[in-house]
Amino acid sequence: MKITALLVLKSTGDGSESVILSNASDVSHFGYFQRSSVKEFIVFVGRTVANRTPQGQRQSVQHEEYKVHAYNRNGLCAVGFMDDHYPIRSAFSLLNQVLDEYQKSFGESWRSAQEDSTQSWPYLNEALMKFQDPAEADKLLRIQRELDETKIILHKTIDSVLARGEKLDSLVEKSSDLSAASQMFYKQAKKTNQCCSIL
Repeated sequence: MKITALLVLKSTGDGSESVILSNASDVSHFGYFQRSSVKEFIVFVGRTVANRTPQGQRQSVQHEEYKVHAYNRNGLCAVGFMDDHYPIRSAFSLLNQVLDEYQKSFGESWRSAQEDSTQSWPYLNEALMKFQDPAEADKLLRIQRELDETKIILHKTIDSVLARGEKLDSLVEKSSDLSAASQMFYKQAKKTNQCCSIL
């Protein structure tokens, strides 16, 4: 999964051309002689998609193995170029965070912008690197990954107990935590091969 570029634009939808307020890209995975053309293409496509994203809306445009995601919040538009494997929900979560940070840093000054800005905004470059992992952008995805990791650890723990020569049957019989009914239930489930679904 890869984010190639993030842009913030003024896109009011009044027929005027979108104005680039900030732009960050990582084109290092392209050939050296292709990089300037790729950057120009990113600006062109980013501006085109922003021009065609109505205020208050989100949209995704497929282009070869890339998706261009755009979110226009009241004329302030964030555009992201991601590969096809980057989760859509994470992409829009990232674009929302970029717009929040832009407004914290610059307030409403973007409304008076008339031409593309060449001023660097360090946050956008940091976001481009930090959010290469979609779980950083999407808290739900991060929580799911942590749960998956916990589940793996739990499975490893049970397997390591069994690997030391102890049998789960003897543990169940010795356990004072299980009532006689629970022990009976475990034995019945084991006979019908359902013990794995219990664990």
